[in-house]
Amino acid sequence: MPIEVLMPALSPTMEAGKLAKWLKKEGDAVKSGDVIAEIETDKATMEVESVDEGTLGKILIEEGAEDVRVNTPIALILGEGEDAGALSDGGAQAGAKQQKTDAEPPADEPTSGGEAAAKSAEEGAAKDEAGGKQSPQEAKAAGSAAAAPPQPEATPEPDVPEGTEMVSLTVREALRDAMAEEMRADERVFLMGEEVAEYQGAYKVSQGLLDEFGPERVIDTPITEHGFAGVGVGAALAGLKPIVEFMTFNFAMQAMDQIINSAAKTHYMSGGQMNCSIVFRGPNGAAARVAAQHSQDYSAWYSSVPGLIVVAPYTAADFKGLLKAAIRDENPVVFLENEILYGQSSPVPKLDDYLVPIGKAKIARPGKDVTIVAWSIGMTYALKAAEELAKDGIEAEVIDLRTLRPMDTDTVIASVKKTGRCVTVEEGWAQSGVGAEIAARIMERAFDWLDAPVTRVSGKDVPMPYAANLEKLALPSVAEVVEAAKAVCYRS
Repeated sequence: MPIEVLMPALSPTMEAGKLAKWLKKEGDAVKSGDVIAEIETDKATMEVESVDEGTLGKILIEEGAEDVRVNTPIALILGEGEDAGALSDGGAQAGAKQQKTDAEPPADEPTSGGEAAAKSAEEGAAKDEAGGKQSPQEAKAAGSAAAAPPQPEATPEPDVPEGTEMVSLTVREALRDAMAEEMRADERVFLMGEEVAEYQGAYKVSQGLLDEFGPERVIDTPITEHGFAGVGVGAALAGLKPIVEFMTFNFAMQAMDQIINSAAKTHYMSGGQMNCSIVFRGPNGAAARVAAQHSQDYSAWYSSVPGLIVVAPYTAADFKGLLKAAIRDENPVVFLENEILYGQSSPVPKLDDYLVPIGKAKIARPGKDVTIVAWSIGMTYALKAAEELAKDGIEAEVIDLRTLRPMDTDTVIASVKKTGRCVTVEEGWAQSGVGAEIAARIMERAFDWLDAPVTRVSGKDVPMPYAANLEKLALPSVAEVVEAAKAVCYRS
């Protein structure tokens, strides 16, 4: 059966785009990773790569077409041994899918490529349970653990009353609600950053805030991170409580002097006379094909700095509760989000004032054989690996750190003393990484309980590639976490 090439998403909020140009024509041979087309939005241009090897059998969407919805089939690739006769059925199915997409009303929440992959993965799982098997094409569409994230067991915070109603929120909704609640409660709180007001956030996190709070408290800034981060720090030193949004923490490189030398050090250098209550927030780490200068993970950088609090949640509940706690804290907080997680949903307690304590890790999945420590999007690999390990009789305990500085070392040590083994998971680089710090603390405090060396799974030691196939190889995988866990358990 022909392989469909789908209209990709440039970002989690993209709904449709323009198919600007075809770089291959019908009948051309293509290999996986070959650039076959270009798409455009009002913000960027992106190359579309072939998803498999074969022949470009049929172009379904002509170049120049506007408003092509995400996940619409745009071309069909014939596999080895397939001829043009296979296109009749495949083209008809793709056409029906396109008509269905056009007929469906827009959802309240835009469908990203990750969400589509999650749906595909769920459908594939349902097939397996029914006794059917997935084709290679269906398996490929199922995506990664990050695209179809496993959900941690529902373990609410100890101070959440039993029987509390839970509501499903996306991460972007949880962040928006946290900011709105704190802005209603404290008139000193305001939001500033690029496109946070009129455009309602580059990732729609600040949707509706300008309408409610007005331009004096939701402020669009020029494209100058060094400048507006400095304005935010000055406002915090004067007694206000700014939330400074970076479109990506890669751009915060321009503001390092303000974050490190001004925000993090002033309380100490003033002998405790001046506080800097400020939150720096935005997406951190890899997204999808945005290359080296937009994909770096800064977890280890910021968590090495005295004077900063560094938070990196995973679930919607933790994003909401920890952001509220961060805004109230009297210290500067670096709040690391992840672009891939913005559109993913999970339960959040329906409480008037839901807070999660800073500096407290959470056991997301209990176990007895090996401890897996992760945070932020690293939890997707950890939880999925734990599911796979359980099939082989290995019960992994998964710890979600949530806060990187101060780090909840006690929870990690208690787990390692129980399991005797530990694997850390992070998308950042291994050298001087957070995993290295965890390993050092385990050596200092639990060496005699270890039955195997602490093992790290991390991003590869290269700048992030642009090509989709190389990007996948540069990031951790569920298979690598499973392999590491089996190795420390001395299981092949």
